[in-house]
Amino acid sequence: MKILQAKKTGKSGFDFESPIVALKAPLVLVFGNRYMLQDKGLFEEVRSLFPDGHLVFGTTSGEIMGQKVYANTVVLTAIEFEHGHFLVKNENISSYDNDDIKLGENLAGQFPQEGLKHVFVVSEGSNVNGSDLINGLQKNHLGKFGLSGGLCGDDDRFELTLSSYNEPPREGEVVAIGFYGESLEISCANYGGWTPFGPERLITKSYKNVLCELDGKPALDLYKRYLGNKSEELPKSALLYPLSVRGKTGEPIVRTILNIDEEKNAMILAGDVPEGSKVQLMMATVDDIANGARSAAKLAVEGRREKTQLALLVSCVGRKLVMDQRTEEEIEEVSTMIGGDAVITGFYSYGEMAPFAGKDACKLHNQTMTLTLLSE
Repeated sequence: MKILQAKKTGKSGFDFESPIVALKAPLVLVFGNRYMLQDKGLFEEVRSLFPDGHLVFGTTSGEIMGQKVYANTVVLTAIEFEHGHFLVKNENISSYDNDDIKLGENLAGQFPQEGLKHVFVVSEGSNVNGSDLINGLQKNHLGKFGLSGGLCGDDDRFELTLSSYNEPPREGEVVAIGFYGESLEISCANYGGWTPFGPERLITKSYKNVLCELDGKPALDLYKRYLGNKSEELPKSALLYPLSVRGKTGEPIVRTILNIDEEKNAMILAGDVPEGSKVQLMMATVDDIANGARSAAKLAVEGRREKTQLALLVSCVGRKLVMDQRTEEEIEEVSTMIGGDAVITGFYSYGEMAPFAGKDACKLHNQTMTLTLLSE
């Protein structure tokens, strides 16, 4: 595996971390600030650097490269596989009338199944229901290949997210990268580090990812009461107090609020919140989050035969807000656990995709550190 990395700040060109070498038809992952990815010249600049590259773009709430976390930059990672290979497919939610399950189903169906090891998703994060997207991707293929990835971010603005494959970034795109080959070893894991507090309440009215009532009362009213003065900063302030959602079976899922509907007194979350589930508020300290990242990395390396060559990290914007000036500590914890020789890239997101440890089914998470580790 041959890998090049570079970073772009402002109007300057890309600053490469090592001497540029020719790569044959590489996978080029470009994660960056939304305003910079909206610059029409960026796509042409990356294309000029990698004329035969497969270019995947995604906006972020923070860019990860090496052990550093950046803001208002673009980070680029170009990968040439020496033995394995990959295939990239994309769909747009505008073609599916908001049927994210169907979109996911059709997207997964475009990948030949023979030799498919893993699919990594870079999805727009403003309008997609991540739970439905995952359900569609796995509908006919559960357990046949690994699945991980994330929903693109837009810092803490929640205005607009963009992604694309081989074209300038645009709204509504869902990009999936399929990895093939017996030589590839791919593992993934996630972990949070958040702690529930306060009373547990019952979801008495919801629709998919829209939370309407808790214990028969308007959900938004109750949530605002907990936030107090911080409610004036919604939805941003909600990132500091996510919800633990516990269904009748399975592991609790963490959910963050992407937006609020004042008219309906409801909250719009990144993934499904089924009626009959129990919810609690959650909180975390900086140390909790750093330790959670270490736990995620420990789970991801367990049982691996080969040293990690490439680590794709997707962490949550809410974790970044809590960590603030100490955000890089969670990346450092990951690097220590997976080995200092691994090349690290990734982004801060509006939602993370990964299975629970020991499970086949991928889930949408919020407020977690998610790792996808590759070697060949």
